[in-house]
Amino acid sequence: MADADPVAELVITGTVLTVDESQPTAEALAVADGRIVAVGSRSEVAAHVGPDTRTIDIGDGCVMPGFIEAHGHPLMEAVALSDRLVDIRPVTIPDPDDVVAAIHHEVAKRGATGAYLNGWDALLQSGLPDPTLAWLDDVAPDSPLVIIHNSGHKAFFNSRAAQLNGLTRDTPDPKGAKYGRDADGELDGTAEEIAAVFPLLSGAIQADSYPAMLLDECVRLNRAGLTTCSEMAFDPNFGPLVEELSGKLTVRLRTYEVSNPQMSTTASPGEGDDMLRQVGIKIWVDGSPWIGNIALSFPYLDTDATRTIGVTPGSCGCANYTAEQLREIVAAYYPLGWQMACHVQGDAGVDTILDVYEEALQRNPRDDHRLRLEHVGAIRDEQLQRAADLGVTCSIFVDQIHYWGDVIVDGLFGEERGSRWMPAGSAVATGMRISLHNDPPVTPEEPLRNISVAVTRTAPSGRVLAPEECLTVDQAIRAQTIDAAYQLFADDVIGSLEVGKYADLVVLSADPRTVPPERIADLEVRATYLAGRQVYQQ
Repeated sequence: MADADPVAELVITGTVLTVDESQPTAEALAVADGRIVAVGSRSEVAAHVGPDTRTIDIGDGCVMPGFIEAHGHPLMEAVALSDRLVDIRPVTIPDPDDVVAAIHHEVAKRGATGAYLNGWDALLQSGLPDPTLAWLDDVAPDSPLVIIHNSGHKAFFNSRAAQLNGLTRDTPDPKGAKYGRDADGELDGTAEEIAAVFPLLSGAIQADSYPAMLLDECVRLNRAGLTTCSEMAFDPNFGPLVEELSGKLTVRLRTYEVSNPQMSTTASPGEGDDMLRQVGIKIWVDGSPWIGNIALSFPYLDTDATRTIGVTPGSCGCANYTAEQLREIVAAYYPLGWQMACHVQGDAGVDTILDVYEEALQRNPRDDHRLRLEHVGAIRDEQLQRAADLGVTCSIFVDQIHYWGDVIVDGLFGEERGSRWMPAGSAVATGMRISLHNDPPVTPEEPLRNISVAVTRTAPSGRVLAPEECLTVDQAIRAQTIDAAYQLFADDVIGSLEVGKYADLVVLSADPRTVPPERIADLEVRATYLAGRQVYQQ
């Protein structure tokens, strides 16, 4: 061993998918002090093997960069998938009768402490009852009942929950959110958007139980091969709880603080370290296609599906903020150096936020701003080009095609507009660096399925939606690794297997570049490593 060759603590041999354009594939890599010290042929890496080096041959498997969730909600999912909330998402309980039974069971089980459930989805769980206030009060007349819609953009709550949260007909709507009201102005048991929805969950979150919830969330993420996850609705009140766990976390966190009515924060851009860093501010330009409140230039269809979710015939949805309100928010944060990440699904909303971004960039030029658009289901080709020209990058929720693809086309938007939902191919064609995400807990953490869906665009029925929007396997892998890291301002330390970067790794049962694209989703995650330390093993 040459004097200049550091002794590795870990050497992995086999197929190495590096996501490094200068060396896409290697035979081995070496790790020392949590970082990659060599990537290359077996003989080259052998120079780093010492008497105490742990050597692993992955056989027919493949090692690649740990997956990155560029748009996640791990701090919320920690609660949503804990034993304090019941998971009634379609992926867990597809039958509507079973959903209703689960609600009744939880109400009876919890008694006065209240029942909290997450995942109601009238589009995918066809046949659910109308969750009116009268129905909710009948199910739970004496105890709080809160049901979160699967999108996270809406909640249904009964009268007791309203009382415990101090909500009355005189309660003002939070900025960018609202409480539903009947013709007489009384609360109707619905809340839309984060500022109205999240406070309803206060009864389900206890500080002493939260650390265990978050560590369980890390286990779920590692099981999916994830080593980095953003938190796109960061509440500073969670900061002390998360910081206490920083030495125990097995997932790197990049947080985006929720823009608040005061339009201020006590944090500084980039504050933190490589495990826990605050990088941006989050805004919700509009809502969810599944509840009818995204800002479109065209109307929803008039179908059973749209009537089920309460869309008025001819409606083009709506935005959460006016253009002027968005200007005020961006102007409050962006000049201070913050990256902005704006949730926007409808194409009319895209026009608005791109106008706001362009004005902000003209007033406060910045060479490397990486301004973000989140989800962008209905974004048009010329909008993608405009975004790319401005240096704006998109995080695309392509997994919606796998779950809602048929509903999008047949029930909500029609063939012309619905088939090109989440146009990842057009985004990449502009030269933009995109990411793919799951927005968990909306859909489970499944980065491998994201890659498969981005390449195949296959809806539940088996039909392919807008094949011209398909990515190549290599493009989809980049969007789940190095380009996702780029969006999080972390591509200098993670996202590819290069010397000097952290050894954040996932070992798969096969090389995703060599199996049929539809099989990528079924590959097994055999092991996950964070900085060279194994944090999951099959």
